[in-house]
Amino acid sequence: MTDRKIRVVLADDHPLFRDGVARTLVESDLFEVVGQASTGREAVAMIAAHKPDIALLDISMPDGGLWALSQVMTSPEPPRVAMLTVSEEDDDVMQALKAGATGYLLKGVGAQELVSVVSDLAAGRSYLAPSLAIKVLAAMNAPRAAPADDDQLDGLTKREEDILRLVSEGKSNKEVGRALDLQEKTVKHYMTTILQKLQVRNRTEAALLARDRFGR
Repeated sequence: MTDRKIRVVLADDHPLFRDGVARTLVESDLFEVVGQASTGREAVAMIAAHKPDIALLDISMPDGGLWALSQVMTSPEPPRVAMLTVSEEDDDVMQALKAGATGYLLKGVGAQELVSVVSDLAAGRSYLAPSLAIKVLAAMNAPRAAPADDDQLDGLTKREEDILRLVSEGKSNKEVGRALDLQEKTVKHYMTTILQKLQVRNRTEAALLARDRFGR
């Protein structure tokens, strides 16, 4: 048994919120906040430099927490990563869990619960905000969409196919826009059309269909 404090890197682009979370953790006397970042890229660099036990990442910060998560999980010994975010979007939750996040906390969490949850994460347990658990279970147990036939896939324009290919590689709308020189809102409009053409419910199902198609 060791009295070593749990080392944490915290990433969020709102300084007041970030400082409040850091203060809550430090004042519990269980944690040492070894780095604070305001972007995904800063978070990745800090995690590599400080090798924390836990990383708490915001999804919507510049460069994106999901992108940072994907980078961190490629390291040989990644920390346990939890998303600390306002997003309750199904796609964000599922992408985070599939990419290796062991926790998904909403920013409305209280100070005492935050300390308890992060302690549990450091001890090897997982956490999903209760308000999201039912939605995630429903998504996991829902029947898979029937495979799109070639006519549906062939109905995509070249631009739509390019976007879908990048989405199937795990890229966010912002990253897709950067790769194709499009505004993020334009990518969102394209994705709405793509989902309608493929008759699927969300980008995760579209990505699965794309992998079937582009992997051939």
